[in-house]
Amino acid sequence: MEIHELVVEMKILERRLTLYEEKYGILSENFYQALMNGQLEDYDEYDETRADFSRWKGIYETWQRRKQKYDAQIKKQNIVDSLRFQPAY
Repeated sequence: MEIHELVVEMKILERRLTLYEEKYGILSENFYQALMNGQLEDYDEYDETRADFSRWKGIYETWQRRKQKYDAQIKKQNIVDSLRFQPAY
């Protein structure tokens, strides 16, 4: 996957993460840490929340993998070579 494709995919994932962040009032990073530390077990009894948290976790983990891949690729390339130039119309 090329750098520009990773950027596009990460931005799409970020839009989806924003919906959960706005709904629950915390950032995805804090949600994920709390979930991994077992602080959100009380919410397991609620079907909607359990489903939301499962999706949120999956989207966040996918975003993390794409970000790691992006970071690795951007370190290998000259940043100037990674820029995509598109003329304004």
